[in-house]
Amino acid sequence: MPRWGRGRDYERRNVERLARIARWERPIAGRGDRLRAWANMLLRDHGLFRLVYLNRHRVGAGRLWRSGQPAPHQITRMARDGIRTLVCLRGEPEYGSWPLAQERCRALGLDLRTITLRSRAAPEPQTILELKGIFETIQYPALIHCKSGADRAGLAAALYLVFQEQVPPARAMRQLALRYGHVRQAKTGILGQFFRAYLDAAAQAPIGFEDWVRTRYDPAALEASMKDRRWSNLIVDRLLRRE
Repeated sequence: MPRWGRGRDYERRNVERLARIARWERPIAGRGDRLRAWANMLLRDHGLFRLVYLNRHRVGAGRLWRSGQPAPHQITRMARDGIRTLVCLRGEPEYGSWPLAQERCRALGLDLRTITLRSRAAPEPQTILELKGIFETIQYPALIHCKSGADRAGLAAALYLVFQEQVPPARAMRQLALRYGHVRQAKTGILGQFFRAYLDAAAQAPIGFEDWVRTRYDPAALEASMKDRRWSNLIVDRLLRRE
């Protein structure tokens, strides 16, 4: 395809993405808005599958849980079980799931935080440190969630264990495992490779994890070294419909 064609395609997708954000960042105004948000969450955001299996798991000592995007009634159930904070790892609101979660958290008095993690790119140092700051300031018990609870939730859970429970990175990175739905052979495998890059660097010259993130970690070099398998990407992107 000519370069100008790819550019136009990217521009079109970006315009569509901005339109989705503009639509769903607004609070729900009435019954019609709520019905449309539910329909979007269940169908466009594949929420029907999460009604059956939310991929919810306890992390570490038990102050933190991880999962996929919860529906409003699932948030209510979690609040009854003691959850006080929700941390959304999906960033900008592109689906009806977001205003529904906002509305329910407000009604229940839950703290709702948001941060943008990416599932197919090396995490940026400032993002890692921003997430560390969130873990230091939120009320617990808390829930972290992405769309499916497999990749970004795994990265955030591993970082929580390193920063909050002083778990060694080699053990914390087990949060990125097939049992949670994480496929390391696909592009999403770069999240596990991030921890392997630290382990390799620390083996050559001992350094603490946070110091490495601040001073030596090179996201561009990590992405350049990443190799993935086409069949794995087809499973993750086309079959599982991961974000």
